[in-house]
Amino acid sequence: MTDIDVETTQDETLYGLQTELAVRNFAGEERKLRDVPQLVRSYAYVKSAAAWANGELEVLTAPQVRAIQAACAEMAEGLLDDAFPSALVLGGGGTSTNMNVNEVIARRATQIGGIPLHPNDHINASQSTNDTYPTAMALAVHELINTPVRELHLLAEAFETKAKEFNDTVRLGRTCLQDAVTLTVGQTHRAHALSIRKAARVLNAAAEGLLNVPLGATVLGTGVGAPDGYQALALQELARLTGHPVKASEDLFESLSNLDPYAEVAGSGARVAIAMAKISADLRFLSSGPVGGIAEVTLPTVQAGSSIMPGKVNPAIPEYVMQLSYRVRGNAHTVEAAVAAGELELNIMEPVIVDALTRILQDLSNSAHAFTELCVRGLVWDGDRLNSNAQGDFGRWVALAAEEGYDVATRAVRASRGGANHD
Repeated sequence: MTDIDVETTQDETLYGLQTELAVRNFAGEERKLRDVPQLVRSYAYVKSAAAWANGELEVLTAPQVRAIQAACAEMAEGLLDDAFPSALVLGGGGTSTNMNVNEVIARRATQIGGIPLHPNDHINASQSTNDTYPTAMALAVHELINTPVRELHLLAEAFETKAKEFNDTVRLGRTCLQDAVTLTVGQTHRAHALSIRKAARVLNAAAEGLLNVPLGATVLGTGVGAPDGYQALALQELARLTGHPVKASEDLFESLSNLDPYAEVAGSGARVAIAMAKISADLRFLSSGPVGGIAEVTLPTVQAGSSIMPGKVNPAIPEYVMQLSYRVRGNAHTVEAAVAAGELELNIMEPVIVDALTRILQDLSNSAHAFTELCVRGLVWDGDRLNSNAQGDFGRWVALAAEEGYDVATRAVRASRGGANHD
């Protein structure tokens, strides 16, 4: 297959031939396995749990298990990250990723234990890429969701604080961008907070579905190559290592052929992005001006708004949030397409799903953090402008219509506004 000198490669690195082939074959990919440390750490937990189970069932000896687990511990701590140069997105259903992990652990465990360990025979014993990759992937995405969820709750808290600060401040509500009736700023911001919290709850709930993992499924879900009792032991140890209630997929065959939980996570992420973008767009509109626009709310000044117009300030943070929402929704579509691309007994599009989901969760974290710290915490509502605009309140006309009828109230509105046709 290749003219690569395996011995020379391993003298220089912890990885071996299969990793080197993947590096060459997918050299154009910018993101590498090492760029997602959560995936590397999760894979370390999977391999450590597998080694322990194999030791309990005498597939591996005690010295072999100790050496493998020691190498996995280093890997989980991030000490071996440089040894994972394989592309994050690559062909072959993640086999190159699994082999990169197997080769590194085999080499490092051999160094630690002073006993020869083989990437396939020992590190991959009772396993397949079919079951180890999606298990590590599920754990990594589950971990990554924690950060955006935390940032979203901080954003909701910031809106709740603003709701208290401007609780009784009256503002003009609008429908179809036309004057409607008044409400309070407190009501507005509490609605913002609830919208964000609801989206965060949906995202968090989607994450919980990832803890049903297919470890032990080996090839296609058959469990071929793994001894009786292996799956239960491996999952027991995996739960201990991760601190999460990891359990077996309801049906191993279904879990390998259908990756629906990831579509759910991606869709939930898109919902979060849409919620933040909508609120950002509203604040951007309400801050328009300051002379020729609505100008009811003043957003914090974070940078100059023009290279030619002195003193101009733009709503840079809401625009950042809105742009990231487009990218999140694009990546969510990538996940949905990849989930739909599963064929027969196995969906081999997991690498691009990992790539897209990690980008989604990072964008959500960045978006929520910037929105909270650089926009919401410092925004101020302009009382004078609010009072002036509130003169367009239709509340009194609604009350008149309730008492005298819609047609009478309509004529009164037109008369009060010089005959203009307002509906």
